[in-house]
Amino acid sequence: MNKTVASWCLFDFANSSFSAVIAATIFPVYYANYIVGNTDGHGDLWWGRAISLSMAIVAIASPFLGGIADYGGIRKRLLIFLTTLSIFGVASLSLLDYGMVIEGFILIVMANIGMEGGIVFYNSFLSEITEKKHQGRVSAWGFGIGYGGSILSLFLALLLINHGFIRLVWVMVALFFGLFAIPAFIFLPKDRTERGVIKEYAWMGFKQTITTMKHIGKERNLRRFLIAYLIYEDGINTVIVFSSIYAATTLGFKNTELVYMYLLVQATALIGAFFMAKRIDLWGPKKVVVLSLNLWILTVILTFFASSKVFFAFIAGVAGFGLGTIQAASRAFFAQFLESGRESEYFGIYSLVGKSSAIIGPLFFGFLSSTYRSQRPAILSVLLFFVIGLILIFTVKGGRPNIVERR
Repeated sequence: MNKTVASWCLFDFANSSFSAVIAATIFPVYYANYIVGNTDGHGDLWWGRAISLSMAIVAIASPFLGGIADYGGIRKRLLIFLTTLSIFGVASLSLLDYGMVIEGFILIVMANIGMEGGIVFYNSFLSEITEKKHQGRVSAWGFGIGYGGSILSLFLALLLINHGFIRLVWVMVALFFGLFAIPAFIFLPKDRTERGVIKEYAWMGFKQTITTMKHIGKERNLRRFLIAYLIYEDGINTVIVFSSIYAATTLGFKNTELVYMYLLVQATALIGAFFMAKRIDLWGPKKVVVLSLNLWILTVILTFFASSKVFFAFIAGVAGFGLGTIQAASRAFFAQFLESGRESEYFGIYSLVGKSSAIIGPLFFGFLSSTYRSQRPAILSVLLFFVIGLILIFTVKGGRPNIVERR
């Protein structure tokens, strides 16, 4: 693994601290239960709104920023700017107190825009830093190392919580994110243009993105993949952003228990990503996506019936294995459709679809939870996303093996 690939993977290690602590475990519960109050489902509702709004903004902006980045050669600059925005937003969460619902809403929207927006440009480097036959495994390495970052950041968060310093958790995440992102800022391929000509390329990049979107719309298999990805990723995103709130509210998990559960998820996701890394290239990403979706369907069904913490933890471990696998395989699947020189544009479209998938699900979950005053009907509704996504992915021609195994 050369320093460019290593720094790319290490950026996933860095931003996974945000995904693990801020987006998935500790902060959602802190915001929903402490800042807002969640006895009547209002915490779920406000958290769903924050995630949906931030994802909607990223989804709308990503394709156009991607076009500007490719045409103007400023991909790395945008990655640094958005990452800094996220880090600043996360650090500011330490200023929140009980009842500061709107302030928390604004900060999490800002932090999530920076984080998810930066991922667009991070992903677009994949086809540039490695040859096609290794894209599946490098994609999986990134996710696998990222789960390692989740585990380490959660251990640090647990230490702070156990000593009564929960607000310092957000500061720790900001420092973690910033420190381990530095190698990517240094070693990833440099931008092509000087600062003075960025404005000149902005409009051309915007027009180029419109052309690319029209072109993608005419490619039947790429279009089918993106529709399938939109639907099943909606289910995954909904599970991620509400899993800790579900565990805390419905099953009574405490903060420390949530961290241990999520550590289990990250450990099994790491195993899944590395175990399937070479297999994504050998079997083809389509086959791996299909296997993962079947695993997710089983997971949601079992979650609906779960009534004990131990059983739910077991389900979470199974889900973690499927999480690491499907994320790496989906990215490698999409990378097979890329056109050279348009990586950021294409991954901007990929982000548009992926982030759009985090709009409907969280809103729907929050609405059902608030309406029925129970999270069980809401979690069962997620099943529909995986079933439809699985059916649609079968219609896509593509996702074949990247390499042929020698016998």
